[in-house]
Amino acid sequence: MTGERLGDLPFDDCLALLRLRRVGRVALVIDDYPLVVPVNYRFVDLPGRHWIVIRTRPGGAIERAGMHCAFEIDDIDEEHRTGWSVVVRGTLHHLDRDAADFATRFDPDSWVVGEEGTWMVIEAFHISGRAVREPNHDWALDPS
Repeated sequence: MTGERLGDLPFDDCLALLRLRRVGRVALVIDDYPLVVPVNYRFVDLPGRHWIVIRTRPGGAIERAGMHCAFEIDDIDEEHRTGWSVVVRGTLHHLDRDAADFATRFDPDSWVVGEEGTWMVIEAFHISGRAVREPNHDWALDPS
């Protein structure tokens, strides 16, 4: 077996994957301990800005969390032992859903939280990704 199985994903691939998905995980620190929470999200890609928009329960863990957080999406193929992961590191902020018609344009379409939910945004300062690829095989004999 030769070749790199683990490698970085190009930045543009990370952005494309963030645009395609709608469910991810937010990593926060609550009461001095890490907490990971699954969420529905919408990726907003504006010139010079990358945001993850989520809706959460008023008074819930996400709303009570500190400002620093991470967000992650991934996909795993256990049979082929391949997969990828994209991680966004950023800061968590409250969002006025009525500003600039934001709710209509960028609704994260929460499965659990209704319209009364608190709108939050993760403003990204670092986006990276990694992939585990299928191994390359060098055969001793030419299979043809």
